[in-house]
Amino acid sequence: MPVSIHHALFFCLTLACAPLIAQQPFHRHATDKPNVILIMVDDVSWEAFGCYGGEDYKTPNIDALAKNGIQFQHAYSTPICTPSRVKLMTGQYNFRNYTHFGYLNPNDKTIGHLMQSAGYKTAIAGKWQLNGLYNNLPGSKDSMRPRKAGFDESYLWQVTTGKQINSGGGERFWSPPLEKNGKMETVQDNAGKYGPDLLCDFLCDFMQRNQKSPFFVYYPMLLVHDPFVKTPDTIGNASRNQSANKAPRDRNEQKQNFVAMVEYMDQIVGRLVEKVRSLNQLDNTIIIFTADNGTNTRITSRWKGQDVTGGKGGMTDMGTHVPLIASWPGTSPQGKVSDDLIEFTDFYPTLAQAAGISPRKDDPIDGRSFLPQLMGKRGAPRDWVFTHYQPYWNKTPGQFARTQNLKLYRDGRLFNVPVDLEEQQDISKSELTPSFRQTREMLHQVLSSSPPAPVGTGSRTSKSRPTYPDWRNLVDPND
Repeated sequence: MPVSIHHALFFCLTLACAPLIAQQPFHRHATDKPNVILIMVDDVSWEAFGCYGGEDYKTPNIDALAKNGIQFQHAYSTPICTPSRVKLMTGQYNFRNYTHFGYLNPNDKTIGHLMQSAGYKTAIAGKWQLNGLYNNLPGSKDSMRPRKAGFDESYLWQVTTGKQINSGGGERFWSPPLEKNGKMETVQDNAGKYGPDLLCDFLCDFMQRNQKSPFFVYYPMLLVHDPFVKTPDTIGNASRNQSANKAPRDRNEQKQNFVAMVEYMDQIVGRLVEKVRSLNQLDNTIIIFTADNGTNTRITSRWKGQDVTGGKGGMTDMGTHVPLIASWPGTSPQGKVSDDLIEFTDFYPTLAQAAGISPRKDDPIDGRSFLPQLMGKRGAPRDWVFTHYQPYWNKTPGQFARTQNLKLYRDGRLFNVPVDLEEQQDISKSELTPSFRQTREMLHQVLSSSPPAPVGTGSRTSKSRPTYPDWRNLVDPND
């Protein structure tokens, strides 16, 4: 009888504990392939983050990433979103494959394909805007383009619809039209909901469901692009339909909303980190945070005791210099500040190395992996970064190569950027130190080895769109 009671008690305890056991997160060993979360925020740069010296914004979660990992002081994008996104996703300089604003060539291999080939489960959420809607390009209405671009799951704004509500589109924040895995969710389906929250929940669920295998999350955020509107923290009892996406006319109110958007964006970063922590995966997850370009030109921020006006669309530091923070708890050095040069072609080889993939013939040649730096090693830092900028979006094009200090344009202008952020003092005709003369000569050789600089202000109707896909290797000429 006592034995039977003991067995019965054990059986009951087992049943009672079963739900608790089932809820325990699965722990993959740190020797497994690391998960990767790549976050790219929209239209906000270094002057808006506390860890970089921003004074108008509270960004505790992003600051914590920097405290627990590496903060790169010299990361560079292109001045507007699509060229940066195409560059990052394909690992190629824009002169090789960029032809239209809002378009990713469906024939290009992406970081999604790369990570899939290494056995990763892949997801993308946020702003897509890569189907070619602006020019009605072939396949622009194909809702499955994200899947074809290497992402197993997707939850995105602007895949097959634009901002026009009368044609099934709408703005991205309140009551947004989104497409989940190719299926349309209308403004009515998401009535009263906040787009950034929906996307964050989707990614948290994706990580929960795929915790037993390595996962790759690419999160090109909706925040903090204009319109500058209320967030869930500031909207109160106001309407949450599409009318809530109309920005106020007053510039001070716009700035207040922008500050709230930056701080809500920081909260979302914190939610993602906390989700990984709850899955017991922090020590096996690389989290990378960056931005696609500079801050909107309507926003002025206080930074290290001075006013900095956003430079989106232009080639100054305010348009091209972006934050880059990378954290891999237990592997990356804590609180390190690095002066190494990084550009957007470098993400592809970094992800490849993290996934254990050796370079292949169909991989791009324009980047350098910064994974060694993330692991506390010296690595092979760049000597320069290069930008070829022709957005075809009514912005002034151009080319430049630069180091941490000197920036040389193709037309010969030369600037010492740290002491001349707005590039008002061309020093090309000045007496240079021997060190500066040597640097200028190196940058001149880079530009002389690159394809022709863009000519004329491009637009969405430009007929001539030259590319140079087979141009020589600029980064490692001997390879």
